[in-house]
Amino acid sequence: MKCPVCYHADTKVVDSRVASDGFSIRRRRECLKCGFRFSTYEELEILDLTIVKSDGRRESYNREKLIRGLKRALEKRPITEDVFKKLVHQVERDLQILKKEEVTSDKVGFFVMKHLKKIDKIAYIRFASVYQSFKDVAEFKRELNKLVNNNEKK
Repeated sequence: MKCPVCYHADTKVVDSRVASDGFSIRRRRECLKCGFRFSTYEELEILDLTIVKSDGRRESYNREKLIRGLKRALEKRPITEDVFKKLVHQVERDLQILKKEEVTSDKVGFFVMKHLKKIDKIAYIRFASVYQSFKDVAEFKRELNKLVNNNEKK
């Protein structure tokens, strides 16, 4: 790991601990040349997963695309960074549990909706409106009514 100040290639780990989200490791590092201290985070990464799009195209799993989609759905919603990170990890965990090399984009969307529904209903509806490609207001209303009816039963 290069030092962000002097770009020296050698740094040493001073301290390691589980980050507050519970899914990553926070490491305190010190540059062996200039002594600058900084933190890095180590996270699980999904490798060798291909996403099969609805039109048949295949592309490598891209965590940044998942994060962008979730951020769009959760825009201006009261969600903490820790809750957001847990959401990303829950979706990725569900993908890993499948133990498949190829997963459809529909399956990824299903996992996102499953977890968003528990966290934030507005974000869930936002995501569902794009993911399910509602053709008209009636379809949107049906999904909204399902969400409202499920809440009233609880």
